[in-house]
Amino acid sequence: MAAIAASLPIRTERLLLRPLEPADATAVTRLVNDYAVAGNLARVPFPYRDGLAQEWIASTRTQIDSGEGCHLAITRDDTLLGCVGLNFPRGRAAELGYWVGRRHWGQGVAREAAAALCDWASRELGVTRFEASALLDNAASQRVLAAIGFREAGQGAQPFLSRNRNMPVRYFTREAAAPAPAAPKPLLLVVACALLDTEGRVLLAQRPPGKAMAGLWEFPGGKLAPGETPEAALIRELHEELGVDTHASCLAPLFFASHPYADFYLLMPLYVCRKWQGRPQGREGQKLAWVRPAALKDYPMPPADVPLVALLRDWL
Repeated sequence: MAAIAASLPIRTERLLLRPLEPADATAVTRLVNDYAVAGNLARVPFPYRDGLAQEWIASTRTQIDSGEGCHLAITRDDTLLGCVGLNFPRGRAAELGYWVGRRHWGQGVAREAAAALCDWASRELGVTRFEASALLDNAASQRVLAAIGFREAGQGAQPFLSRNRNMPVRYFTREAAAPAPAAPKPLLLVVACALLDTEGRVLLAQRPPGKAMAGLWEFPGGKLAPGETPEAALIRELHEELGVDTHASCLAPLFFASHPYADFYLLMPLYVCRKWQGRPQGREGQKLAWVRPAALKDYPMPPADVPLVALLRDWL
């Protein structure tokens, strides 16, 4: 919790929630020194004498620095409308509290500020559970809590300084929403071929500039078109990339690669081919190299191709 100050202030569509400042004391005193406001707050005495606001504001700065709480001014156009805050008792849920000056009631201020603070605490501080309470006859506050995801959790009594007695209250809790599961990565099916010449060398192609992973060496091949079989796709790719022709009977499935990239999951069967027509040429600007099996490790390759090198070398 010690990093609270680093992620403040909090901005909403209409409001700015910021740490309280000594200059706010006059406005806080004026707004709270109203029984319609103070009478709904458990920890605020009434009348609210001069000097209490300065003491309370100083304590809120200490709480932010220590990570024990986060009490903020609710402002709009540099005007203080009220306050919203969270206490962080050790081993317990965060405690939400808020108040708004009477002249600003009915404008959705408390709902907007409280929702923003709870969402911020979940996002920035990892808070997963919140608690709050409202007087049994304070229907407006109960509507605010219900609107921002709190559920009733029973009834009880709390001492209210402003009323100098215990008062019946309704308790509420809110569980932070579980993060949405990450969308599954799309599966990309690619086919590749190890062309072997009469000397037992393997043909590699270097990815040209402008393509992803440019400069790396790979086995010729490419993506499957919709409805295409791996053999048909490989025959097409070898013709388009290298200008060579072969047949499905000349292609033998050997190994396959399975690799998670950042944006997709790649599945790539590797075929071996010893018979084709034509002389391989880089028809897409790629460089070609005939490489002996023992030297394959000297050619930097995409991560998905690397495991195939050792398998192919051992097989050869």
